[in-house]
Amino acid sequence: MTGNFNEIISDKKPVLVDFFAEWCGPCKMMAPTLQDVARTVGDGARVIKIDVDKNPNLAMKYQIQGVPTLILFKEGKILWRQSGVVPKNYIMQQLQPHLQ
Repeated sequence: MTGNFNEIISDKKPVLVDFFAEWCGPCKMMAPTLQDVARTVGDGARVIKIDVDKNPNLAMKYQIQGVPTLILFKEGKILWRQSGVVPKNYIMQQLQPHLQ
């Protein structure tokens, strides 16, 4: 996954990554919000989910201490990072300046 992941986050489009775990209640609460964000931004950005239990190397590389953790990448750079449950409008505020 690491090779693919690096390609995905190096895109010119913003990529919002949801680091989550299957057993995590707050992660389950975030899922519909992130689906809504993905619908709203359409082709302007990508929203992907990374299971920290299945991808421990990525979790370690990005120092994921708790889930859910959202990280916004563009061209391989971290533009924003937030842990915990956050509302759609706050996520959109972070994404908006980077949408094409």
